[in-house]
Amino acid sequence: MKKILFLLIVTTLSFTSSAQSILKKDGLNKYTGFFNFYHDSQEDRLYLKVDKLDKEFLYVYALSSGVGSNDIGLDRGQLGNEQVVYFKKAGNKLLLVQPNLKFRALTNNELEKKSVQQAFATSVLYGFPIKETINNSYLIDITDFIMTDAHGVAARLQQNGQGSYSVDLSKSALAMERTKAFPKNVIFEALLTFNGNAKGYDISSVSPNANLVTVVQHKSFIELPDNNYEKRSYDPRSGALFTSYMDYATPVESSITKRFILRHRLEKKNPNAKVSEAVKPIIYYLDNGTPEPVRSALLEGGKWWNQAFEAIGFKNAFQVKILPDDADPMDVRYNVIQWVHRSTRGWSYGGSVIDPRTGEILKGHVSLGSLRIRQDFLIAQALSNKPFVNSDKNTAQMLELALARIRQLSAHEIGHTLGFAHNFAASTNNRTSVMDYPHPKFSVKNGLIDFSEAYDTGIGAWDKVTVAYSYSDFPNQTNEEEALNAILETARKDGLQYISDSDARPQGGAHAYAHLWDNGALASDELNHVLKLRAIAIDNFSVHNIRSYEPYSVLEDVFVPLYFFHRYQTEASVKLIAGLNYNYAVKGDQQEVLSTVAPEVQRNALKAVLNTLSANTLAIPKEKLSLFPPRATGYWRTRESFKSNMGVAFDPLSASSTASEMTLKLLLHPQRMARLIQQSSLDDKQLSLEELLDRLFKETIFMKNTSNYRKEVQNTINYNTLNHVIQLAQNEDVIPQVRAIVKHELKKLKTQLEAKKASGVEAIYIADYIEIIDSYFKNPSSFKVIDAPKIPDGSPIGTSCFQPNN
Repeated sequence: MKKILFLLIVTTLSFTSSAQSILKKDGLNKYTGFFNFYHDSQEDRLYLKVDKLDKEFLYVYALSSGVGSNDIGLDRGQLGNEQVVYFKKAGNKLLLVQPNLKFRALTNNELEKKSVQQAFATSVLYGFPIKETINNSYLIDITDFIMTDAHGVAARLQQNGQGSYSVDLSKSALAMERTKAFPKNVIFEALLTFNGNAKGYDISSVSPNANLVTVVQHKSFIELPDNNYEKRSYDPRSGALFTSYMDYATPVESSITKRFILRHRLEKKNPNAKVSEAVKPIIYYLDNGTPEPVRSALLEGGKWWNQAFEAIGFKNAFQVKILPDDADPMDVRYNVIQWVHRSTRGWSYGGSVIDPRTGEILKGHVSLGSLRIRQDFLIAQALSNKPFVNSDKNTAQMLELALARIRQLSAHEIGHTLGFAHNFAASTNNRTSVMDYPHPKFSVKNGLIDFSEAYDTGIGAWDKVTVAYSYSDFPNQTNEEEALNAILETARKDGLQYISDSDARPQGGAHAYAHLWDNGALASDELNHVLKLRAIAIDNFSVHNIRSYEPYSVLEDVFVPLYFFHRYQTEASVKLIAGLNYNYAVKGDQQEVLSTVAPEVQRNALKAVLNTLSANTLAIPKEKLSLFPPRATGYWRTRESFKSNMGVAFDPLSASSTASEMTLKLLLHPQRMARLIQQSSLDDKQLSLEELLDRLFKETIFMKNTSNYRKEVQNTINYNTLNHVIQLAQNEDVIPQVRAIVKHELKKLKTQLEAKKASGVEAIYIADYIEIIDSYFKNPSSFKVIDAPKIPDGSPIGTSCFQPNN
């Protein structure tokens, strides 16, 4: 018994001595803040003092330095998911616990709360052995936690086919230069090296050694806001982003799912005053590494939002400033606009750190890809008439167009971090929102392309509605529900429409007036206009669209966005075919709920779209082909170049194949074809699938061209047409009625081709068309579509834009 007691005393003394020695060691640096912590510089260890057991705080992780590849998607400044957590003591450990906020019981009945908590899983994120107990606080070693790959870099690399990686601790270390403590948050950073066997081109293209990829990861513990924030109910008509959870304390007669908008906390100093300063203004800080003239453009575009806040009675409540040199852009106290570099052109996006309990935005964080502006400059260069005929310095007009786009982009991405969703119906209503994706709007003056109205120059009417809904600070005694409904009712009366992401996407989207990268009240009219602009610009295109002594390979690169200039307006026009017009209507709001696009509008849209399948449109003029020799050494083709089936030679037939396939995939989408069946069954005046296919064959396979060159371009288009119609018939997602009609139309086409009198090469192609149809009917399962060369990346990057976490 004495021996046991002696051992307990020795063990206790040893433990106490060891714990005390940690705080008294030489080289121990203390950081005082929201949590006090200590850095042992000799052993490179971090110790956290925890005196807040069972008290919730916010845990956020992010990337301070990234990989630099758009395709991999690990950017400098990229936010991870924020999590409410707390420390819980369990034996000789402190557990970092994430409660389950998806399921709650907002009630004073503690047993009811407990029943919900016990019904759903929580997550223990980490367990920390207690190194020392001092009164009511605990000292834990958090070094290994800080060195974990919380952001999922290894998983992202593997998912993108870049190889299998893991953290190599021998080549990793704490990054103490940006590890800091503040009264309401503490920041920890670690330089992590991922060791692996590189397999993908993307990681090899951006790493000096693709087997050893080093980034800096950020973790921070943040004090949660007080309880004075007022949640605001979400309305699908508002244009606001939202967070949601299930409240099991809700009465049976009410919805169990609660939805609240995301917004910053903004209050008037005097809520009863018509105009008042804010208690605390919303301030965004621009990356101080942003160069001029981009810096000034981003500042100007960001400040547009103050127009909307002024309209609801706030004075100087939204500001944009340059980030102080000593500020950390990852610090939650700063809303930041970062200028992010990548090896290839890519997305810009707006993310936020929010309080998951309420939806309050604590930090807005915008990431703007630095290569975007160069693509807009390239578009302007392609559309300009001989800009470098007299001087290589004649760039003012092109630069101004690119900067005009950057101003709009700044406002757009900040809008996401203010809590606003895309409004893709704005472009059809006189550009009423910066939350649309804008395509440059051009006109023709004196036979030349005019750039003066390419992009809008301020906040839109819809943006003022979303700000009013989300941020109005109503006078005391105001019925908020009635006031918010009044804002949305006024917007309806003003003819404003709000339609967001899924309804605007070209593949499968059905809304006729919500599109990406388009212009015009009626998309098909604008497509006809864009095709005329494109024809003028191609006619004017010459060697003087590049500077002196630049390779002709650069001229080919400039021509790419011009040749495909119609691509997004084509997407918009296709959506009129079998299109619908609808709103996010609620009972009693007087909005139109649903209607079908009128027959004449659908037929006019089809006519415009079929123009993009004509050799008259897609054939690059013969006299221009001499401008595009094989690529110069050192100026190889990239993902943004034309593809070729002719080896080193420029391939105008592949260009037409790529452009026509783009249209055909959109036009013959299975869901669109199903809607045609349904709409024509309800209204015999509507465009039918039979009529669409008849007109498609007439404008492609039976189209006559005079020159042999244009005949070959048209035949390239025709092969695509026939292949994609057959692919529609065998598509697993197509409804039986569509399959039946397509088969019938193919048999009818075969009969017409057999009756057609032809000779020479035309007869050869007609015979091949017939053989393709026969081979499909003999063995449908073995039929395979020959894909056209992949379309180059678009303007600016495709159809994606990230939104804040919600």
